Amino acid sequence: MFTEDLHEKEDVMTTSTPASGDRLLTASEVAELFRVDPKTVTRWARSGKLASIRTPGGQRRFRQAEVQAFLEDESSTESWSEAEPEPDAE
Repeated sequence: MFTEDLHEKEDVMTTSTPASGDRLLTASEVAELFRVDPKTVTRWARSGKLASIRTPGGQRRFRQAEVQAFLEDESSTESWSEAEPEPDAE
């Protein structure tokens, strides 16, 4: 019986989604999307740049929709900065 309960809890932790229906991503998964180190993602969460949820074990999880919005915002900022060259100082 205990083993069955443990397996049920594992399934809930790996497949559960928050009430909003978004999938939760790990810092490593988010890091792959941005091509950065997972520690950078953790720094973004600590600084408030990217919202995170804490698991009972203290690990961070990130809502997929929020990560996607942040990714789009970052990529639009990069596109804008690349399209607008800074004037030369003479």
